[in-house]
Amino acid sequence: MDNIILLIETATDSCSVALSKGTEIIAEKYINQPKAHASTLAVYIDDILKENSLTIHDCAAVAVSKGPGSYTGLRVGVSCAKGLCYGAGKPLISVCTLATIAQLAIDEGMCSSNEPYTIVPMIDARRMEVYTANFSSYGEQLSEVNAKILDEHSYDELLEKGKVLFTGNGAEKYKPLVGDNNNAIFAPAELHAKGMRVVAANKLAKGEFEDIAYYEPFYLKEFVAGKPKKLL
Repeated sequence: MDNIILLIETATDSCSVALSKGTEIIAEKYINQPKAHASTLAVYIDDILKENSLTIHDCAAVAVSKGPGSYTGLRVGVSCAKGLCYGAGKPLISVCTLATIAQLAIDEGMCSSNEPYTIVPMIDARRMEVYTANFSSYGEQLSEVNAKILDEHSYDELLEKGKVLFTGNGAEKYKPLVGDNNNAIFAPAELHAKGMRVVAANKLAKGEFEDIAYYEPFYLKEFVAGKPKKLL
């Protein structure tokens, strides 16, 4: 069981955990419910380990979604992962949330093009803003993660080069702006921990681990608390 990894994904409203062996998923649990991370995550982890006759000590590492994404969700996921790693003496692996979405798109064959294409995973931010980056059809990251305000010309240059798959929970924001462009493909995608398995397995093999004591999620933007409503 040297290469079993516990995968934790909490970057959006979805909360999921999975167990992988190499790049194969052994088991997974998933819920898509806002603000359920704090009450659900620890239960899911305990259940998935027990159902597979494992403990955290049987895992080679714990992998967690590092962001960008929900401030609260990322805090819950990373705090839980760090606690498990510290208590069991296991290494911590971080996986870019956008890379997870791109891998899910590849796994599910969301684009049927026979030619190489670009994957643009998008995480919904505020108003017309998304967190995004570009990936190849093989999952290679081609650009830095950034916060992008969408308009009708946001991807003109990329679409001129060939097929582009827009996916993730922020992709629907761009769909009305792009019009009838045959190179633009849109496919919905729910974020699942199983999409972390390839990056996590590669990092485990290379020994690319985070410093448990100092690791923090990649929020991309600072958290801004909403103003409380005035009491009547």
